[in-house]
Amino acid sequence: MQVDKWLAPSERVPARIVRFSRMPAQRRRFVCVEAAHPAGTIAIFFFRHDDGSWWVFPPADRRPTMMARAA
Repeated sequence: MQVDKWLAPSERVPARIVRFSRMPAQRRRFVCVEAAHPAGTIAIFFFRHDDGSWWVFPPADRRPTMMARAA
């Protein structure tokens, strides 16, 4: 799980969701997860991709495509 990888939550330092919504342009989901470590608070945004996975970068915009067939 990426939250475990990036924030290393534990019983002493739990991770919590501080914000979730949709991006205005494509209405794609995002979530902000935060963990308060002794060195300071870490917050990371995760973005939902079309295949259902969550990544730390937003999905690429869909672009028009063209297709040609040989006669």
